[in-house]
Amino acid sequence: MSHKFKIGQQVRQLGVSYAGGKSIVDGLFEVIRLTPDDRSGEPTYRIRSAGGERAVREGELTRAS
Repeated sequence: MSHKFKIGQQVRQLGVSYAGGKSIVDGLFEVIRLTPDDRSGEPTYRIRSAGGERAVREGELTRAS
């Protein structure tokens, strides 16, 4: 499967994510790396915000407007 988002693109992470005990809902991030598909074949990414960097699946992201 090919990646839908590109390096440098602004995206939003959907849903609730827990990092360091903090809850983040619908955060704004920048795609910094395209990573291999996960076991199910879904593309994955490394994304970054002021709060840090994380790995996510494509289905967890939407384009920022």
